[in-house]
Amino acid sequence: MFVDISGAAPREQNKWPSIVIPKEDIDLEIARLIDAPRPDNGRRASLITHPEATAPGLGLAPGTDVTINVVNPGERTYNLRKNSNMLEICISGEGVATVAGRDIRVGHWDVWNTPAMQVHSYRNDGKTPWVRLSYSNAPLLEKLEIHYVEEFDGAVPPADANTQPVPARAPDAARSRDLALREQITPEGAWLMGYEWLIDIDVLESKALHWPWEAVSRYLPTVEDMARGYNGRRLFVLYNPATERRIGTTHSFFATISSSPPDNHHVPHRHSSSAINYYLRGNGYSKVNGTRLDWKAGDLILSAPGWAMHSHHSGTETTSALTVQDHPLQIAMESLIWQERMQEPILALGSQSGFESNRAQLAAAS
Repeated sequence: MFVDISGAAPREQNKWPSIVIPKEDIDLEIARLIDAPRPDNGRRASLITHPEATAPGLGLAPGTDVTINVVNPGERTYNLRKNSNMLEICISGEGVATVAGRDIRVGHWDVWNTPAMQVHSYRNDGKTPWVRLSYSNAPLLEKLEIHYVEEFDGAVPPADANTQPVPARAPDAARSRDLALREQITPEGAWLMGYEWLIDIDVLESKALHWPWEAVSRYLPTVEDMARGYNGRRLFVLYNPATERRIGTTHSFFATISSSPPDNHHVPHRHSSSAINYYLRGNGYSKVNGTRLDWKAGDLILSAPGWAMHSHHSGTETTSALTVQDHPLQIAMESLIWQERMQEPILALGSQSGFESNRAQLAAAS
């Protein structure tokens, strides 16, 4: 089948509007999950979806889902293995996330990541319900019809039960990849490489990491106390070294924790990555494409739909938020465009030199 697009204008993008999910609504849904009968797999969960989202791939942003998860005292979940990656924050209670055989004990406002295809499960050995928000790139994989999900109770994933490990290469044996063609064929840098380079990729370890709130929060006063004239964002990235120059918490997302003093106002900017804020403390408002949205501690907001002009403004209290963006994914796709200030050009971050804040000038003036 052919579709003639000769002379066609670019399609106008459907920009999802920003929405706020109030704390009160989140609390009611948590209470419902706590009181509901335990599912056979132990997974009490509720997906938070945007009104514009369509199946397959329901999310709060087009490529990002947010799920409320509850594990009641004494309960545990089945094992799960999937090719989506995930980061999570504990918003109430405490529990143990087991990822690739490692137990991670998490408490209030702790953040951790779960790499793709690593078996993981959850258990609550405390006395109160354990509640967490999880963020994943499942909607994107669902749209592509390639989301692999395997849930099971036991030590071995069923899909692996009748398979054999790939034999290890003898120490003195040649690596097939080293025998394949790898040759530059033009002065500008075009290469030809053999098939083995596609199936034998150098491994960069991807592991579950844990950012305890107790450790992270000690650093927050250093950004909160910066000079009033600072034109950057008062935050820290929860950095996973496996993401290298893409500066992510997972290979799909970065997570940041911010701390802004009262009456702090951001310069409007925009980016193609979608941003979702969960407010840990404080109050204020955001302006997104000219619309004002008020928020407070415990609210969840699609704070910056892709390429929406937006700014955030703290109110009467110190404000902190967990912000999740699909920034690393878009850098990998060479699709991340960013305009830090309206008088500056649109840049493809990672492919073009980026922007600078005025941190150096403020330091020189102090």
